[in-house]
Amino acid sequence: MALMTLRRNLCHLSDFRIHGALAGLKTQRVNCVHKTVKEHLCPWFWSLQLEPVRVRFHHAHSKKFHSENGNDLHPVGEPVFSQVHAWDRSEHSVKNVDEQIFYRRLNSFTSSEEVLHFISTLQTLPDTMAAGVLHRICEMEKKDDDQRLPKEILENSAFQALCNQLVQDPSNLSNTGLVTALQVPTLLYVDPQSRLLLNLLAECQHRLERGSLDIHSLCILGECLIKLQGPGCSTVDLIIYQLQGENLEEFTPEDIVTLYRILQACPEKVDQHQTFLNKINNFSLSVVSNLSPKLLSQMLTALVVLDQTQALPLVIKLGKYVVRHIPHFTNEELKEVLEAFIYFGHNDRFFTKALEQHVASLCLTLDPEVISKVMEYCSRKLIFSKPILNAVAETFVCQPEKFSPNQTAELIEPFGKLNYLPPNASALFRKLENILLTRFNYFPPKTLLKLLHSCSLIECHPVNFMAKIFSPYFLQQLQGEESYLDRLSLAQLTQLFLTAILECPFYKGPKLLPIYRVKSFLTPCSSLETPMDFQLYKSVMIGLIDLLGARLYFASKVLTPYCYTIDVEIKLDEDGFVLPFTVDEDIHNRVALCIDGPKRFCLNSKHLLGKEATKQRHLYLLGYQVVQIPYYEIEMLKSRLELVEYLQRKLFSQNSGGHW
Repeated sequence: MALMTLRRNLCHLSDFRIHGALAGLKTQRVNCVHKTVKEHLCPWFWSLQLEPVRVRFHHAHSKKFHSENGNDLHPVGEPVFSQVHAWDRSEHSVKNVDEQIFYRRLNSFTSSEEVLHFISTLQTLPDTMAAGVLHRICEMEKKDDDQRLPKEILENSAFQALCNQLVQDPSNLSNTGLVTALQVPTLLYVDPQSRLLLNLLAECQHRLERGSLDIHSLCILGECLIKLQGPGCSTVDLIIYQLQGENLEEFTPEDIVTLYRILQACPEKVDQHQTFLNKINNFSLSVVSNLSPKLLSQMLTALVVLDQTQALPLVIKLGKYVVRHIPHFTNEELKEVLEAFIYFGHNDRFFTKALEQHVASLCLTLDPEVISKVMEYCSRKLIFSKPILNAVAETFVCQPEKFSPNQTAELIEPFGKLNYLPPNASALFRKLENILLTRFNYFPPKTLLKLLHSCSLIECHPVNFMAKIFSPYFLQQLQGEESYLDRLSLAQLTQLFLTAILECPFYKGPKLLPIYRVKSFLTPCSSLETPMDFQLYKSVMIGLIDLLGARLYFASKVLTPYCYTIDVEIKLDEDGFVLPFTVDEDIHNRVALCIDGPKRFCLNSKHLLGKEATKQRHLYLLGYQVVQIPYYEIEMLKSRLELVEYLQRKLFSQNSGGHW
């Protein structure tokens, strides 16, 4: 059968050959090559045995193809195609084609059929490129539910020729061809006892021990061994040892990221490799600008797994370049970036701005996990972004069914935490209520409690569900197999019960039993209040002493019977005069000063957090005269006199009726 010519519109490829790969292509008959290879490939080509084949493959510089008996490999009676002679006459040399152009063309294909059709037009292909083609085919055919190649691919003569080329003695393969061939079984299921796989591994081990593998091959080999044999493979340690002796200046950006992935697979050995990691972290600062979006996300993920919190300069620089690539990240890559930024506590206004634009324009098409991670990022970093919150609210209203119960909670909770009602709030919470009515039992108890508590922070009170969450059955589910309920759940239940009393007087359902109520919302690790900023308090205290005349006239950190802790409490008699804080009689009014530091607001804003807004709302409903003293107003004051005048206006304005 005749060989097919190179497509005329393809650029010249250097050293571009398949070792007899395409002899017998496009035949309608099952020739000796087809029959022999098919017996070994089906049902899975990596289980084939290395028996003698009937096709003799020449090495990289071979120009002709022969069958074992010396006859041409074309079907009997079928003339040799004239394209072969046209090839010779035109003197198109595949050696002149750039390898990068080949791989760029290969990666542009979207199906295995296109790849196989493409290589069927080529005369010869070096082993490195042949292995690359095989790798690309397996990459495209990989499916979550089926790790075998389709029958039409296995029976394709071009595909069989590629396999046959690699079946030969692996010692004839170049380093790149060898490790590329080894990458293929990492994509799909492989019989661990396949002779082909064992021979490839043996050849890699042999070259590793001789020290004949280059940096790139060492990196690829290390990652393949981890996938095939696990991170505990002793050979991986030898590879890391050899890589430690190499000059990092000789690593490509791709090699650096591969090295991170290898070390990431062995997090239990991070202490052992920390000195090497420090060198890599410092060197990586110089390659960040050359990383693709995929490599950026992979490097950030590795830094998280390896707990490289000391590498913040690298994280900051990665964040700078992440901003430029946000539109180009896949859903999974963007999720990994957000997870890393959450882990390292990184944020900047440029990233937030780029994320706002991306989410606002593509929110309806983004993966639910990505949307949930975006909301978690905003919630954790207290980022009050109306574009993001509005886009997510609109997405939930339009596509509520695509979010799982946990994702639904992750979407809604930030609205309460950040104290924001979107423009479509009525539609948003109507959708949420419908989901809860139909899928109540699908929500994990603690997730459900956090979700309903978040709704109450923005005055969207879950009245229709309070009876259920205060019931003994739900409380038992909430406790699970633990001997007691965690402190945060108890605090959320208590605040919801207080909300029902103060803001939902029409609620007549079951009450929360006293054993499930906490005494204070201000507790370590489970607080529903933000502790007072001590430096801000000191400034205000000095002003209050000057204003009132003595420290005797106000109390600090006062725990009320309603679980809230008041920063500063001032007692007034019936005539509005200030009483000493030790007096418990003839108290007509109580003033609650909320000394709100930066941590009680959303990041870089004057927007109060949901839990602080709820506290002030409840204190007002409980009869306190609530006076807010925000940090940004105190910072505007330039002298002690101005501070006293400011406090006088706040405490004893014309409408307050107070005197001193």
